[in-house]
Amino acid sequence: MAVNSPLPVAADLKPVNGVEIGFAEAGIKKPNRKDILIMKLAEGATVSGVFTLNRFCAAPVQVSKANLEAVKNGGAPIRALVVNTGNANAGTGEQGLANANVTCAEVAKLLGLEAGQVLPFSTGVILEQLPMPKLLAGLPAAATSLKADNWFNAAEAIMTTDTQPKAASRTVTIGGHAVTMTGISKGAGMIKPNMATMLGYLAIDAKVAQPVLDELVKHAADHSFNAITIDGDTSTNDSFIVIATGTGSLSIDAASGADYEALKEAVTDISRNLAQQIIRDGEGATKFMTITVDEGNDVAECRKIAYAIAHSPLVKTAFFASDPNLGRILAAVGYAGVDDLDVTKLDLYLDDVWVAKAGGRNPDYKEEDGQRVMKQSEITVRVKLARGDATATVWTCDLSHDYVSINADYRS
Repeated sequence: MAVNSPLPVAADLKPVNGVEIGFAEAGIKKPNRKDILIMKLAEGATVSGVFTLNRFCAAPVQVSKANLEAVKNGGAPIRALVVNTGNANAGTGEQGLANANVTCAEVAKLLGLEAGQVLPFSTGVILEQLPMPKLLAGLPAAATSLKADNWFNAAEAIMTTDTQPKAASRTVTIGGHAVTMTGISKGAGMIKPNMATMLGYLAIDAKVAQPVLDELVKHAADHSFNAITIDGDTSTNDSFIVIATGTGSLSIDAASGADYEALKEAVTDISRNLAQQIIRDGEGATKFMTITVDEGNDVAECRKIAYAIAHSPLVKTAFFASDPNLGRILAAVGYAGVDDLDVTKLDLYLDDVWVAKAGGRNPDYKEEDGQRVMKQSEITVRVKLARGDATATVWTCDLSHDYVSINADYRS
């Protein structure tokens, strides 16, 4: 059960004009589950994305990046996305690339497009070839089920070890224009900043110029999907895609001005919601933790320290056990790699409890106060460095027995 994350309600997920969604059950890994998703986009849509930094990136990541780059060089615009779950098509060599391209070609044929107008995505087991007969046999059913209000089914179709679908939707008013946005995400393990075994798709009905959308997606990712970690493993397949269908009345041509700033804030906010749903549904998670580092010299060093805390197995297991062994946090700060850090100025808080003062145990700190906070399902760790004005926040979860069990049995 995800930590304080209610199941999305299908009726609350707003259709985004210019996006049609279809799904199918192809039996790629298991029978009787949605495992293929197609998104068809309206003419005039702009599409941008960010991807894993893992050097062993999967075949669909390589093809998607190439197809997006081709658009910038005058190629036909992206008009469709295809996603399969159950198999990552990673570590599959030339055959994997060929299979990703064949998948694009088949989707293009079904939708009357060119193969380069399709972006492929895969998630699941690494080092196994796609079962192409099953995948190709499932594509026609996905294409014939295209509907605008299929967002909940789409969220289910991209799940792997997720315990529930992840989706969010809202309408905001920007410069007098109503803007509808709906997104889905998936991920529960192999999650680390620089993207993760995570897929995220967000559609907005605004018209956004390609260079502006490229900047917007990077900003949104840095403040959402690139600020989460479950286990410190960076996956081979992560992808976050933003689609601006251009069917609404808002038009953004420059990455400046009040309308752009309002859109950036709204897109980042819904992206953060989708990213946090991943952490709340982390494999075996029982607690959702916010790690904030304040008063740093710059954001980079604040993030470095926040990640060190969030990645630490000792910190995460202490939170799972509700054990206020909080010296583990100070140890993580110390090895984070900020070489000139003056630890004698550092303060540590657990929610409202002042744990460490000037680099040592706060004389007023009582362990029962720390344990009271650690028993909560939502916890904030705050570190103050007394070095400057910069701040950074990342989100993570605890590390439980179930995480080991889930990943030990993942391929069964």
